[in-house]
Amino acid sequence: MIRPPPPLEVDVLFLQQLINGLTSGSLYALIAVGYTVVYGIVQLINFAHGEVFMIGAFGSLAVWTIFFQGQTSILILIPMLLGAVAASVGVAVLMERFAYRPLRHAPRLAPLITAIGVSVSLQEIVRLFYPGAKSPLPYPQIDYVSGTALQLGDITLRRSAIFTVGALVVSAVFLWWFINRTKLGRGMQAVSQDPDTARLMGINVDRVIVVAFALGALLAGIAGVAQGLQTNSISQIMGFTAGLKAFTAAVLGGIGNVAGAVVGGLVLGVAESLATQFIPGAFGGTPWKDVWAFVLLIVVLVFRPQGLLGARVVDRA
Repeated sequence: MIRPPPPLEVDVLFLQQLINGLTSGSLYALIAVGYTVVYGIVQLINFAHGEVFMIGAFGSLAVWTIFFQGQTSILILIPMLLGAVAASVGVAVLMERFAYRPLRHAPRLAPLITAIGVSVSLQEIVRLFYPGAKSPLPYPQIDYVSGTALQLGDITLRRSAIFTVGALVVSAVFLWWFINRTKLGRGMQAVSQDPDTARLMGINVDRVIVVAFALGALLAGIAGVAQGLQTNSISQIMGFTAGLKAFTAAVLGGIGNVAGAVVGGLVLGVAESLATQFIPGAFGGTPWKDVWAFVLLIVVLVFRPQGLLGARVVDRA
């Protein structure tokens, strides 16, 4: 008689869920940085940022379809990433120039409504180019970063998880260096504090704002590739849920705080994963994952309204 394998021990199960949570949290963090960088500069919640993430995924798919269809070499990942970043950054820059810049001094409700309109428009534009995009489209498999998962004892480690976490680490280090060690990055800090004074000091505020949108879009494009590799599919509506979770992560960590967006994304991903596995009864499992994410946000904001690391936003007269 063949006996079923024994259940995983609690510590192994906890470690497995922790890895899963860090993977999804890294994806949230990559997208959340875009929200928090833009908000820190122009006090704008760009609700179309989830669609920028979606556009990046489709940009990488377009590069593979046009130039490399049927190939799986890891070298293809480089032009796919470039295609994703180019598509995301291009859309974000055009969005800032034609949708948000004319409303920069309008009441705050106007750019918020505009962002929702831009979000819907981008989804429909993708639907025109990919008629079946509302349903999941298959995403290419790439050698070494997708495919059969690695087994470390009883722990399963997906190759795409390594790519996602690595992308977050590299992106976070690059962003820290850019903001703190470059002239343009210090200009971003100045504009976030007082744009009028920064303009008087000779800083090109419009250029700084465009760079903020571009930086957020760059990370969103990378996240789009990571999402495709994780799920093996992408869709026209993938940006809505991911954008909502990323916005939650940005608020959780402290809106306007780049490090807070990273921490908030990781905390949110781990909390979702652990709640799904360890909360018993009718209130556990995957269907309750999103519920517990927002419960965590509410609890944090009740006891620490500025977020986990504190919001770095200056009240402007």
